[in-house]
This record gives sequence, structure tokens and C-alpha cells, in this order.
Amino acid sequence: MVCLDTMMKAVNSTIKKRGDDVYFNRLLTYFQNQFKGKIKKFSPIRQYVFYVETTKSRLIIKGYPSFNRLRLQETFTSTLLSEGFHDTYSFIHPTGNEPLMLDNMYYGCIEYIEPHKKNFSFHSQRERREGLDLLREFHYVTEAFEKRYRTLLPKAQLLKKWQERAQFFEKNHTFLHYFLKNEVLEELRNWSNWSIDGMEKNSGYFVDEPYVILHGDVAHHNFLRDSSGGLKLIDFDLISIGPECVDIIQYVNRILPSLDWSLKDLQKYDQIKKRMKDRAFLFSLAYPADIFREWNRIIKDKMHTNTAHTQQVLDLTLKQFHLRQKFYTKLRKYLD
Repeated sequence: MVCLDTMMKAVNSTIKKRGDDVYFNRLLTYFQNQFKGKIKKFSPIRQYVFYVETTKSRLIIKGYPSFNRLRLQETFTSTLLSEGFHDTYSFIHPTGNEPLMLDNMYYGCIEYIEPHKKNFSFHSQRERREGLDLLREFHYVTEAFEKRYRTLLPKAQLLKKWQERAQFFEKNHTFLHYFLKNEVLEELRNWSNWSIDGMEKNSGYFVDEPYVILHGDVAHHNFLRDSSGGLKLIDFDLISIGPECVDIIQYVNRILPSLDWSLKDLQKYDQIKKRMKDRAFLFSLAYPADIFREWNRIIKDKMHTNTAHTQQVLDLTLKQFHLRQKFYTKLRKYLD
């Protein structure tokens, strides 16, 4: 499911919320007792996610806080596959139907997909288009069965989520002044206020049917290229119900840095170009979702003492700041 290069870089003592080496060893012992084959390699990828290689197979083990969460993921991926979306993984049950559980965490087993030697990224137009095409296929398939999941999944609330993200960012402006100049903070505030105001005036766009099942986290690392070159969509922890524009907006927010915030280059993609006449869509493009997300995470997780991570977020904020300003100015001229 996850590229081995990424995996090996992440192999460290990062599963510290639930403990340290003692917990890791307990987990290893537990899984060894459950599997028929001997475990040859057991490596943490991130918290509650592990790469496991036994004498019989290779797989990914992922932890969930409840049995219902695990079952939802198993059921959803099974529905995807049965409805014709095959570019993803499946859950497997090497130990039978009984769930794996340790310390109130339920663990699911996911087939291991051999990764391509080159990771997927948003750096090339070909891959950006390929990711968008895969997302369109995912939406096409899930539109046919989303009604079956309406009682199981939340409705997407992009506008509310972004309002709360902006409020949290603004609430912590005193902290942020240690890292960012006042004029930068003021400009971010302007982008956010203008964007949200426009989205609020066109709010139906973000909730009106037809609905699909939304992926909810269309970051590059959730697109996996397998060893034969095929592209897979993975990790459905944030799925919800809503119009497909919600995923498209987040996808655009992810690829704009690779386009140097060019409104012209954005229109080279048919699925995006057709939305450029929608005022709600255009207003949403000005919202600094990535910047707010990363600074809010630093504050919530108290990571400001991590110099390397803070520098990454500073770079995210400042390196393309003037390009974003120009992008925002063009949007305003177009819409005002």
C-alpha cells in the first residue's frame, strides 16, 4: 500500500503515543501469535500502520479505534471493487474472520501492493492529469452506490471546516507573530475572508446533489503507482458524502503550487476548466487551506520546537507568497 522508500524513512520510534519499544514488542509478539507464517520483518510506517513480511506473504496492518471503523473500511473497499473500481487495495483475513485487537485498537490487514520505483507526485502535467482522471473514475463509480452509505458516512462540510480552520488560525495570531510578519498575516487574512465570504454567498454549490462518495484527502501520497505502472487510490479514512466539487477543490489546492499558481495553466485540465465559470468554485481557490492546515497542526500538536518541521511550514507559506498574491489579484478582478 505504501512505497517502501517512504516506509523505510519512517521506520523509527514514531509510535510513541501508545508507548515505546515495550508496546512495539508486545504488538509484534501478538501478531506473531496470530499469523501462521513466521514474521521476517515488522516495520512501523506511521502511528498504528505497519508493514509486515512473513514467510508466506507481505501485507499492511492498520489500526482503527473501533471495530465499526474497521468494518466500514472493509465494507467500503469491498463495495468499490465489486462495483467496478479496481484501482485500489482490498482487505484480507489471514487469521480468519476474528478481528485482531490489542489494547482497544482493532487491526485490519490490507494487501501489499508492490510500488513502482518512482513515486507518484503532482510535479508533472501527465501525473496531475492521471490523478484527476482516477479521481473522476472513483466519483463515477461511487455515485452509483452512495445512497447505500448515507446512514454510515457524514456529509461533507467544506465551508464549515474552512471557517473553523480560519478561526483557529486567527485565534492564535499572537503565537504566529513569532514566525510571520504582520503584513503576511494580514494578507492571509484577506485571502481567507474574501474566499469564505464568496463561498457563503454561493453555499449551495458545496451541498447540492448529485452526490458521490468523496475521498476527502487527495494528497499525492494517497495515489500509489504500482510496479506495473498502474495508479491506485488508497486510504479512505476521511470519506464522506457530497458533490464531487469538494474533492476537486481540494485537488486543485494540492496542485496549484506545482503550477506556480497559474490560473491559465489550471485551465488546461478539462475537469477543472468546466468549473471556472462557477463563482463558488473560483472563490474557494483563494482560500489558503494548506497554510492554515499546517500552522494549525503545529499549534495543536505543540510542534513549534521542531525546527525542521517549522521551517518546512515557513517555506510553504513564504516561497510562493508573491505568486499567490498575483493569483488572488487575478481572481478578484475576474469576480468583482
